[in-house]
Amino acid sequence: MKIRILLLLTLVCFHFSSIASAEAPLTAAFIRDHQLWMKKDGQEIQLTKDRYVYGPKWSYDGHFIGYIDGDEKGEKSDLFIYDTKEKESYQHYVNSVTSDFKWAPDKNQIAYTDHGLLNVTKMKNGRPYGFENVSLGVSGFEWFPNGKEFIVSASSNLLPTGWGPIPLFRIPVDANLDKDKMKPFYTIQTEMHDLFGINANYFKWSSDGKWVSFLVIPTASFAMDSNTLSVLSSRGKQFQVVGKMLRFKDWFKWAPSANELAYISGEGRFFVENKKTTITEIPILKEQKEYTPNGFVDLDLEWYSKDMVIVARAIENKEWKEGPVPTMFTSLYSINIRTGEQKQITFPGTNELDENPQVVGPYLTWFRRTAGQATGDVWVKNTLDGQEQIWLENVDYPPTFFIPKENP
Repeated sequence: MKIRILLLLTLVCFHFSSIASAEAPLTAAFIRDHQLWMKKDGQEIQLTKDRYVYGPKWSYDGHFIGYIDGDEKGEKSDLFIYDTKEKESYQHYVNSVTSDFKWAPDKNQIAYTDHGLLNVTKMKNGRPYGFENVSLGVSGFEWFPNGKEFIVSASSNLLPTGWGPIPLFRIPVDANLDKDKMKPFYTIQTEMHDLFGINANYFKWSSDGKWVSFLVIPTASFAMDSNTLSVLSSRGKQFQVVGKMLRFKDWFKWAPSANELAYISGEGRFFVENKKTTITEIPILKEQKEYTPNGFVDLDLEWYSKDMVIVARAIENKEWKEGPVPTMFTSLYSINIRTGEQKQITFPGTNELDENPQVVGPYLTWFRRTAGQATGDVWVKNTLDGQEQIWLENVDYPPTFFIPKENP
């Protein structure tokens, strides 16, 4: 009898140990020692050698990974594509240079800018190959959800009377520099003391495609301290200013299934104070709600569900006035935006900080590093209350996860 009980306890312990150590079934592209890697089915695979890789992005179906091959001095930024089926990197066109590229939402086509010229790739043998010109004078852009058009911003002009308005256009993929196809979409009227900006960028669509959010960005010195988060309806009819924030594209995100926008509000380039998680319904019909308690700052955010937001939170440091900028030791907190309940969910060790929360299905991942170091490890939980474990070690940046598109 004792042997049977002991055997049963052993099996139970083994079962729970297996659950705790089970490999999270995630797929990601990541950078280690400046090289492109992929983790899939629990296996880490190095994809490049002797490059200086950054900015990997998955195609909509996971067949390709676009990335930039640069250099340490920042003087080079060549666009490359890795074919996960053929297991090779290639260029769609020799010496294609860009600092901003985006995959189409519904096909294996890349749009990218080259010194203000917007281009799109063509296809050859099932691969993105070659390119066609779309439009000149492009400052920022994003695909429309239909994959057939772009929302495009152009920089405002400096006139003797000051900076002019910021024009937005709706341009079809096949525009091919035809000015008759460049349709005015909306004009942002700017004013120095109210809504000051010279361009618009970081466009993001709501889950239903009815609204697009973006930053109105002023001149360089002003942009270090304040930018204006704004929204525009999909037909270009209704424009609203949401709030002031820093120029971090991951600091504002749409809810997964509602027209609610979460962002980290607050002006001032230093992280020591005045950085508050704020959520508003779009269109804005009532007062926005802040969720960051007094004495703290939030320095990153992610939606976990329609009711739950994850933030990277630290104790504020109003005492700092000059000298080296202090490290803000962030931990992850969950916020139930319906009940207001908040609790700490990660507990980094001494001199460590947790940042860059990402959600993939039920899994929560984050980047944990030691203060003063750029590299770190990627941790994961299978639920907010689950056991945390290391998923990647010694990576240069947080990974880019492949998230399959849901069928409508």
